[in-house]
Amino acid sequence: MLGVYRDFPWIALVPMAAAGIIMAFTRLDILLLFLVAAVPLSLNLEDMEIGGLGIYLPTEPLLAGLLLLFILRSMRGFPVDQRLLRHPLTYWIAGSLVWILLTALVSEYPLVSFKFLIARLWFIVGFFFFCGHLFLHTPEFRHQFIFAYAVPLCIIIVYTLIRHAGFGFEKDAGHWVMNPFYKDHTSYGAALAMVIPPVLALLTWRRFSAFLRLALLGVLAILITGMIFSYTRAAWVSLVAVGALFVIMKLGVRLRTLISAMVLVAGFLWVAQDALLIQLQKNEQDSSDNLTEHVESISNVSSDASNLERLNRWNCAIAMFQERPLIGWGPGTFQFVYAPFQRSEDRTIISTNNADGGNAHSEYLGPLAEQGVMGMVFALGLLGFCLHLGFRVQTQLYDEDQRNLAMGVFLGLMTYFVHGVLNNYLDTDKASALFWGFLALLMVWNLTGDAGAKKRGAAIT
Repeated sequence: MLGVYRDFPWIALVPMAAAGIIMAFTRLDILLLFLVAAVPLSLNLEDMEIGGLGIYLPTEPLLAGLLLLFILRSMRGFPVDQRLLRHPLTYWIAGSLVWILLTALVSEYPLVSFKFLIARLWFIVGFFFFCGHLFLHTPEFRHQFIFAYAVPLCIIIVYTLIRHAGFGFEKDAGHWVMNPFYKDHTSYGAALAMVIPPVLALLTWRRFSAFLRLALLGVLAILITGMIFSYTRAAWVSLVAVGALFVIMKLGVRLRTLISAMVLVAGFLWVAQDALLIQLQKNEQDSSDNLTEHVESISNVSSDASNLERLNRWNCAIAMFQERPLIGWGPGTFQFVYAPFQRSEDRTIISTNNADGGNAHSEYLGPLAEQGVMGMVFALGLLGFCLHLGFRVQTQLYDEDQRNLAMGVFLGLMTYFVHGVLNNYLDTDKASALFWGFLALLMVWNLTGDAGAKKRGAAIT
């Protein structure tokens, strides 16, 4: 009331901040569930043209507080269970953070790069370390984490579908009707693709009541409907890819065999790239309101502006890498420096020189341009850990419910690695919450096997 009277309503956030601090020291598990639930509903002040700050509310202030808490705990000893800190995946992530720091020091825009580093730090601390600790000590938190993200996401889907219906479910409207909660349909579709497999896995849990299974079926139906009307071709491709991966795993194919086959296929595509490009250029089907035609447009590299612009950004990323192969141009700087690397023959009707057209549209080529060759190595290393842990935990877990959920989490995470060929969103809370949380889940299952599911430990206090 005082804030409204004084025309300073932001003072109303003081009680919320005080409540968050109290929860951080008493019931961090509840605070983390609130944080995860807030992710689909968070708003970017920059997108809303409020204050000119590229920060997500309320999630990033909470994550900043968790980062501070992590530092304070580190001064007293291990901030989380030391088993998490000694896992090889943690060492790999720590190495990537050190490399981001080193490349930020020589960045073209150091301020941008250090902001990128800080954001990456609080995403990892909040969703990987603190959530990982709770996954380890409170097994119920594993499926609660998924519920906490999926249910608010369903609210966003209903909101989006209602707005979309007002435009007759047209494809063009489908690109922005999820605003202001998701920046565009691609990040929205990526989140949907990541959530669908674990929710489907939870439907198989025998310990759930019939009512809860029915509710989960409703959640899954909403997620699939949202996926269809997102018109996100990369997300559709990622779900098809992980569906094939699921079949391969059920057939008993070993990871070593799968990787060998992937290398052979990649080699064939490289050798036959000219012939394949000629075939792809014969496809002139542009993206369309018709779902069948929209699927056909996925391989159109002759006239589809979205596909051609991706090729433009990828060529820029490769050219940037060739100029600075070791240290890159600085984490988070791609959109500010790529314009001079655009070739006239690659430019499209949506190309821009104003640093407002987004990033490299690749979770692999982006780090290659921004952080040099090691940036791509660290990105590919995370993919390798995901594959190793995903296959490994299927042999470690004997509890059927846990094994099914582990499969769902693994496939959900793999949708992002597939999607990452065409887009990158780890600089946002929308994707980072699921990406780092799912990696932490796989690591915890690898550490404990079924042991963590057989007993309940204490939450962080």
